[in-house]
Amino acid sequence: MDAASLFDNLRDVASQFSSQRNERQKRTHLDRADFDQLHQAGYTQVALPVAQGGLWESGPASTRLICDALRILATGDSSVALVSAMHPSVLSYWLTAVEDAKTYEHWDSQCAWITESVKAGKWWGTITSEPRSGGDVNKTRTVATPAEGTLNYLLTGDKHFGSGSGAMDYMVTTAKVPGEEAPDWFVVETRDRDWDGTSGITLTGEWDGHGMIATQSHAFHFENLPATRIAWTNNLAEVSRKAGPLIGCWFTSVIVGIVDIAMQTAKEKLAGKPLGAYEQTEWLHAAKEHWLINQALEGMLRAVETQADPRIDVLTGKTAIAELSESILLRLCKIIGGGTFSRHSPFGFWFEDVRSLGFLRPPWNLAYAGLADAYKIE
Repeated sequence: MDAASLFDNLRDVASQFSSQRNERQKRTHLDRADFDQLHQAGYTQVALPVAQGGLWESGPASTRLICDALRILATGDSSVALVSAMHPSVLSYWLTAVEDAKTYEHWDSQCAWITESVKAGKWWGTITSEPRSGGDVNKTRTVATPAEGTLNYLLTGDKHFGSGSGAMDYMVTTAKVPGEEAPDWFVVETRDRDWDGTSGITLTGEWDGHGMIATQSHAFHFENLPATRIAWTNNLAEVSRKAGPLIGCWFTSVIVGIVDIAMQTAKEKLAGKPLGAYEQTEWLHAAKEHWLINQALEGMLRAVETQADPRIDVLTGKTAIAELSESILLRLCKIIGGGTFSRHSPFGFWFEDVRSLGFLRPPWNLAYAGLADAYKIE
C-alpha cells in the first residue's frame, strides 16, 4: 500500500464516521470494530517499517504522512482519531531508536515481536501519566520490581489518562526500578484483561471528560502487573527526545483536523445567511486563525524534517495551535448562535474536543515551563 491509497481509504472511513456524527459524538465508549476497520484500511501500516511491508521510513520522512492520515480521520471521529494517534506515538520509541539501540541485547527480538503484533492488527496505546505528576514522566512513582526472566517486571502504582483502555492490545507506561536513578519505559498487555484487580489492574475511575468523551481514558491501579521493559534500557530521556517532537505533531494534527471540519461545516451552515457586522468580524477572525494554525503545523513538520533537535519549534507550534483552535471554535459557536449549546449540534462537542490539546503531553504548565526556558531574555 502507498500513501495515496491509504488516504483514499481513510477518506472513505471518515466519510462513514461523519454520516454517524450525531450518534458518535454522544458516545462514551470506543468500538473495537472501528479499529479493526482502520487496520483493514491500512492505517496501522504507518508504524510498520517499509522493510516489513509498511509505510514507516524514518521520523523526518514519515511524520507528515501520519499527520495527514490523522487529520483526515479527525474529520470523522475526534475520539477515534486521538486514540489512533497513540499507536504510532508509542511505537516511535522503538522506530526512532534503531541505530542507537541495535547493540543492546534483546533489541532485535523485541522489535521483531512488536512488528509481528502490528502486522497481526494489534493496537498500541499509552497509560503513562500519574496523579500529581503534572504530566512529567520524570516524576513517575510506579515501582517496577524485577521478575523471573530478562526484561520481565511487576508494576505497582497509580496511572490515569489511559486513552484507548479496553480497545488497545498493548499499553506503554513508565515505572521506576528500585535503585535506578530514572524511570524507564515498559509494555503491558491489556487486551481482554479484567479490571477487578484479579489480573493486576483495577479500574479506579472511568473517563468522564468534557471533551474527547469516547476515548476511555480511564484511571487504574496496578498491583504486580506483569510488564516487559524496553530493551534499550535506561534511556528514557533519549527516547523522549527522539520521539517527542513526532508525537507533538501527531496529537496536534488531530486537533487541526477537527478545526478543518468545523470550519467547513460552519461555512456550509452559514451559506446564504445574511451576516451582521459582529458575525462577519468573528468569521474573519476565525478564517485568519485557521490560516495561522495551518502555518504553525507546517512549521512543526518542517522542523522535524530539517532540524537535528526540533523540540522547541514543535512545542511552540503545538501550544499556539492549542490556543488558536480553542479561539476558533468559540468564535464559530458565537456566530452560529444558541443552537450550539444543543447536543444535536456538533460545534459544542468540537469546542471541548479541541481544548484537549492543551492538556496533552506536555500539559499547559509543563509546556510553558519549557517555552519560558527556551525564550528567556538574558
